[in-house]
Parts: sequence; structure tokens; C-alpha cells
Amino acid sequence: MVGGYNVITLCGSTRFKDEFYEVQKRLTLEGNIVISVGLFGHSGDSEVWDGMDEGTLSKTKEMLDDMHKRKIDLADGIYVINVGGYIGDSTRSEIAYAKAHGKKVEYLEK
Repeated sequence: MVGGYNVITLCGSTRFKDEFYEVQKRLTLEGNIVISVGLFGHSGDSEVWDGMDEGTLSKTKEMLDDMHKRKIDLADGIYVINVGGYIGDSTRSEIAYAKAHGKKVEYLEK
């Protein structure tokens, strides 16, 4: 908690950009501090990857994955945006990380 507000980090596939925005707004209006992804590599921010060689691409993705774990460190819990029940490998890793560090885990869909 920060100043009486729960801090929640959003997790899920970046293909669900619209759902990320909807959940971010809802959770904020419910009185939470919301930490989201820095970019939507699977839906809308593909220009980020244009012209990157494979080594740079790999290092950048690794950095982004690590940054998201640090965002989980800052939070009281995570909120998984699992549209249609979809949870990919990165999100599965983030859920395991959150649970291992005693963070509350909530899901958009059960």
C-alpha cells in the first residue's frame, strides 16, 4: 500500500490492449494505483521492433520482462488480463513470480 491505496500491476498478453485500458480505468476509479505495461508489442507498438537485429530484439525483450518483474515487486498484487482464459508463457511466469513473492493474484476471467 502507498498512502492508503493498493498498488496493482497489470499482467497479460499485450494483444489485449483495449482490455488493459478498460481494467486500468476501472481499477483506478476503484481507488487503486495501477501499474501497466510500457508498450503493447503485440497490438499497436510494433514499430518498436522495426529494424532491430535479433540480438538487440532478444536483449530488449529480456529487459522488458525483467522490468515487469520489478513492477510486480512494487505492487501489492497483480491483476491478470486473461481474455478468453488465455495465459501465455510470459504471463504464466509473472503469475508464478508474484505468488512466490506473496503477492495477491486476481484474474479478469476465472
